[in-house]
Amino acid sequence: MAEDPFLWLEEIEGPRALAWARTENDKTLSALQSDARYQRFYGEALHILQAKDRIPYVSMGRRGLDNFWQDEKQVRGVLRRTTLASYRSQTSRWETILDVDALADADKKNWVLKGVSCLPPEERLCLLNLSDGGKDAVFVREFDALAKTFVTNGFALSEGKQQVTWVNSDTVLVTRDWGEGTTTQAGYPFVVKELKRAQSLAEAHEVFRGEPTDVEATPFVLRDSEGTIHATGADRRISSFEHEYVLFGSKPIKLNLPKKSTIGGIASGRLLVTLNEDWMPPSGDRPFSAGSIISYDLTEWKQDPLRAMPTLVFKPGPRQAFSGVTATRNLLILTILDNVQSRAFVYKYHQGAWQATPIPLPHNASVGVAAASGQTDEAMFTVSSFFSPTMLWYSDAVTGRLETLKTTPPRLDPSRHVVEQFEAISRDGTRIPYFLLRPKSARFDGSTPTLLYGYGGFQISLIPAYAGLTGRLWLEQGNAYVVANLRGGGEFGPLWHQTAQGATKQRTWDDFIVVAEDLIRRKITSPRRLGVVGGSQGGLLVGTAITQRPDLFNAAILQVPLFDMVRFTKLGAGASWISEYGDPSIPDQRKWLEAYSPYQRLAPGKTYPAPKIYFNDDA
Repeated sequence: MAEDPFLWLEEIEGPRALAWARTENDKTLSALQSDARYQRFYGEALHILQAKDRIPYVSMGRRGLDNFWQDEKQVRGVLRRTTLASYRSQTSRWETILDVDALADADKKNWVLKGVSCLPPEERLCLLNLSDGGKDAVFVREFDALAKTFVTNGFALSEGKQQVTWVNSDTVLVTRDWGEGTTTQAGYPFVVKELKRAQSLAEAHEVFRGEPTDVEATPFVLRDSEGTIHATGADRRISSFEHEYVLFGSKPIKLNLPKKSTIGGIASGRLLVTLNEDWMPPSGDRPFSAGSIISYDLTEWKQDPLRAMPTLVFKPGPRQAFSGVTATRNLLILTILDNVQSRAFVYKYHQGAWQATPIPLPHNASVGVAAASGQTDEAMFTVSSFFSPTMLWYSDAVTGRLETLKTTPPRLDPSRHVVEQFEAISRDGTRIPYFLLRPKSARFDGSTPTLLYGYGGFQISLIPAYAGLTGRLWLEQGNAYVVANLRGGGEFGPLWHQTAQGATKQRTWDDFIVVAEDLIRRKITSPRRLGVVGGSQGGLLVGTAITQRPDLFNAAILQVPLFDMVRFTKLGAGASWISEYGDPSIPDQRKWLEAYSPYQRLAPGKTYPAPKIYFNDDA
């Protein structure tokens, strides 16, 4: 096979690649700015994105409600705090904890705050992840959130791709690049070490080592709502979807959980585990199905984690999937998807079983837990739909109080639009749901310009979300927008994902194509007026769509796309995606990857939909 003449484009910082990108950018910008609508659309988008009346989302800490805020004056952001009473008011009063802009000026660094981890239960000592310019590699510095200063002689770790987890005020667990032979093929660390206060990194003591073929290894500390530690250990990520958990102690213990499972923390004195495959526990008398949540009595589990028996918390129905699980002081909050519509429940463990109570939040909306308190049974929820602005609800399970705290002002007029849910039948007979957002006045003659959006990978669900920007710039111009819930995603649980993975990934592309065909069959739109859009895995999705069926589409927007499936493992963290797509170094797997790889399928002289390809700093 002849060598690819465009391999130089893989050199992200290469002078030739950057020069080529600048030239293409100039062409694209010139074409966009020549459109008479450009300045109006640009101004409207900027107004929405920089709106000061957006919701300041918070976390619920021991000292109040914490928020990280950015605007045109605080470009890098400010970490700030308020009380619940103040937050309820229209003009909340905020106490500044850390001004990142001021810190960047003082340090002469382009700081980007990439995370804050505070030590329970006091939550005074915090580890700040500071990135210079937004890189994945971060510096870690210890900060006193009460004194609002960095800790003298505190933990300070040099720049690196790393994760640091508190054990106690004088001990942390660290995984990072420790030198040659300590990172995986995907570029992530697989060696965990224990670091004591005042020790240098060179003095850190190794406590766990995974394998170079893993994705990564990360430390974990299991704490209850009081901050009491019940176990420490390491999560060895064998692949993107497979875990092996090891507990530290006088003798390491490998937990006998299925590989496709995740530990979800502690609630109501019980350890939670989410299952992504069917599983029969050792010495068990009945299996648990994929997508279920199980729990262990914490006391029994600590006495013998290999023989403790689990009980069922949640089992999904045929068109259901759990979407989020969060613990408060005494309760468990669970959100689920039911035919891609959200529902929320409070679970309480009582007399040997979990009892579920629905939370009366608005129906036909997407619900997510925005914040939860470990000291009380208070929580906050985001509630939104395609045409209803996001609302922030407050709930106190003890008092029964449920109220709306904040609402995003409307960005479009919903009275002119309608949302419908349809299903397309894929090649193998599977029903593929999708949402259609369209003008009420749309004519079913194929004349409506339509954008079809999808993802279909990594068990990630696409759920209804407020279409403020899309609504203003696209729907209000008389156009339609479609969100497709493809196999490979997580809308109906882990099996919905696993049925379109590896050798069967073509099913995702088939699902997307049949949704496009269904839109045309219903005369909502036509190939001349149908465009496709997607990012990352969704960019690959769009790439497969326009190379397999270019006759169906007239335009394509590809955001940080993945195109070359023969070489993707050589690109950045690409090796960590092998479990989703397959390994091109294995001949049988290379065959199915080559069969759909958009880059390899491009044919000279063939007409394809007009593409717009773009990347960002997080790609």
